[in-house]
Amino acid sequence: MSRITVPAREAAPAASQPLLDAVEKQLGVVPNLFRLVALSPAALQGFLGFNGALSKALDVKTRERIAITVAQANGCDYCLSAHTYLGLNLAKIDNTEIALNRRGASSDPKANAAVAFARKITENHGRAAEADLQAVRAAGYTDAQIIEIIAVVAENIYTNMVNIVAGTEIDFPVVLASEAA
Repeated sequence: MSRITVPAREAAPAASQPLLDAVEKQLGVVPNLFRLVALSPAALQGFLGFNGALSKALDVKTRERIAITVAQANGCDYCLSAHTYLGLNLAKIDNTEIALNRRGASSDPKANAAVAFARKITENHGRAAEADLQAVRAAGYTDAQIIEIIAVVAENIYTNMVNIVAGTEIDFPVVLASEAA
């Protein structure tokens, strides 16, 4: 049960309603995370703006791999469930790859560098050694793309923290961080 009540779609603040309409138009549904964040129209607007901007960063497979890695590292069952679903159905990542992503790895060498870097900065609160940066660069990422990796990590840490604090009810097929990948 959620520790912060997720409002029914129609019970969200009036200022959040147009933003939730846009979410519903894009996704076909309004997941619990969005209804929860809608309690604060400012937070929802900021989240959607950041999310929208980052949808133009990197490719969808890399973004979903990073999201899975960060959710696993932070033990966020809601985000792990959501991004496993999106990874499988939107990004077309297979179960074997998702299991690797949960461990901070990938079968794709370039993606492996991004996911490993994302895992390291998540676990070390942004602290990255020079060797970590060099590994991402050696895999072919530009400095601009490294900033995008960091931004995707930050966005996912935000949603992880919201869902962990709130205890958001999972409205995707459930995947638990405590269970082996």
